Amino acid sequence: MTDIDKTQALAGSTLGGELDADECRALAERMGVISLQAGETLVDEDQDRRTLFVLVRGRLCVCKSVGGKEETVYRMRPGECAGTRAFVDGKPRRAALRAEEPVTVLTLEPEDFDALIETHPRLVFKVMRAIFRITHSNLMRMNLESAEMRNYLLKSGGRY
Repeated sequence: MTDIDKTQALAGSTLGGELDADECRALAERMGVISLQAGETLVDEDQDRRTLFVLVRGRLCVCKSVGGKEETVYRMRPGECAGTRAFVDGKPRRAALRAEEPVTVLTLEPEDFDALIETHPRLVFKVMRAIFRITHSNLMRMNLESAEMRNYLLKSGGRY
């Protein structure tokens, strides 16, 4: 990898925020890198792929098919992760990820992560705790957006 330092990129992400330098290095060694151009798809909705993604550079759109039309439901920023649910439970993707501009993404496959259990159990624990925090944060954001939409539709509890 020539233009980014995986260890540094991981350390600055929501996934690696709790990891020390040695743990970041050990995890980064297991991670791949993907670069996409604007408009390219990283993963499709309903795709059976368990990869965890960490956006390093650029913007990714999280897209859902609604009534046959694709809608952007969120725009990821560098340091954010995607695919936590599929990574943990192995179910098909609930959204597509498309590059809005040129992007660089770190990838982590479950098998590569599982291989760290014997050699770096504390690292695995910290990553799983980070995945829980990321998932919880996403749920809280979605609950807030749902409440705001409900208030808007019912014209109550907000200034609309």
